[in-house]
Amino acid sequence: MNNTKVKICGLQGVEVLKSMINMPVDYIGFVFAKSRRQVMPQAAASMAAVLKEWEAPVIPRSVGVFVNPDMDQLEKVMSHLELDVIQLHGQESPNFCRDIKERFQVDLFKVVSVGPQQRADGNPVAFQDYAGVIDALLIDTFEPHYGGGSGSTFAWDKIPAYQKWTESQRIPLFVAGGLNASNVAGLIQDYAPDGIDVSSGVETNGDKDLDKIAAFVERVKQA
Repeated sequence: MNNTKVKICGLQGVEVLKSMINMPVDYIGFVFAKSRRQVMPQAAASMAAVLKEWEAPVIPRSVGVFVNPDMDQLEKVMSHLELDVIQLHGQESPNFCRDIKERFQVDLFKVVSVGPQQRADGNPVAFQDYAGVIDALLIDTFEPHYGGGSGSTFAWDKIPAYQKWTESQRIPLFVAGGLNASNVAGLIQDYAPDGIDVSSGVETNGDKDLDKIAAFVERVKQA
């Protein structure tokens, strides 16, 4: 079994999570940003409680997914559950990311869209600006409305440029965007990212599919 980390994102129900309790999953993502996978803090807290009962050797870490949150939104979520990781998909500045880490004492994952990306004011933010601030970089296919979750792949030959930087920073690189059980092994074989993030690739008709989750996790861990 290889050590590529697996993050299953966009969980919305306790029952599916309980059915995953023996799987070697490393991260579980709860989406608090506006999207069809959005959950309320109370529902996320119920699911996070399931993680304490996990029966696989590694207990997954809880990840809260946000797009351009303010501190009030983060405070509200954290008052219901203690997240291990905050993942940011928007145009959050390095200074804001630093403030989040200091206030909540969490790891911070910053997402960079692969494709045209600019801040609302037209001033692009380079991922290098987050040096020394973030705990992982996640690259995802550009999606103009939600910052990710498009279900489409990007050109994987762009991965090495990001990988070189994360290696220099000694932080992991996660890859998302259109991954599923049929293509993830090829990604790992060709580029060996530190982690894989999946949501739509393990769904059927918009709902998490336990068989697809199991197949995906197996492909990653055996790749």
